[in-house]
Amino acid sequence: MFSKARLDTLSDGIFGVAMTLLVLDVRLPDDFHPQNNGELLQGLADLWPKFLPYVISFGVLGLRWLSNIELRSRAEYVEREYTNWWLLYLLLITCVPFSTIVVGRFAHFAPAIWLYAGHTLLIAAVGLRLFSITPHLEAGDHLRHRQLSAVLLIVTSVLAIVLSFVNSRVALWALALNFAAPLLRKWRRRAGASD
Repeated sequence: MFSKARLDTLSDGIFGVAMTLLVLDVRLPDDFHPQNNGELLQGLADLWPKFLPYVISFGVLGLRWLSNIELRSRAEYVEREYTNWWLLYLLLITCVPFSTIVVGRFAHFAPAIWLYAGHTLLIAAVGLRLFSITPHLEAGDHLRHRQLSAVLLIVTSVLAIVLSFVNSRVALWALALNFAAPLLRKWRRRAGASD
């Protein structure tokens, strides 16, 4: 048996480090020496291809972290199977900065999209597996939120892969749809309240 509190602490640390490491690739080239305001502004604008994956990855990790802390369990200890799946999940989280760098530099190539979207797809799938084996879950809306968030990540990841066969440059935008998860929750609450 393993302490769930210790796993949660490890998880918070890994998410924090992974989210911080994302920004390391968003930087101006070392040989960039602007001579005027226009050149500086152009240099900053040229960072957009790296900044978009950073924002998407930060959002995906943030939403994953929020869905993890929102999930309530009465269990103080967990079995080896849960711990093994949790460690696999955290391994995938630690790899997000790498796949973000690849897609930030090579988003115009479909394999970069496949790597990134496949990675987010695996995170969502392992997250759903963890959800299914979490002991002593407390009932409530948090269960539906967790499932909706994971399913949305799966759908947008598959959509990004499909779009990469048509136009790799727009494929990454499919993952931006994950930011709609909080809006979907609000809409569902309002729809439920009006019934």
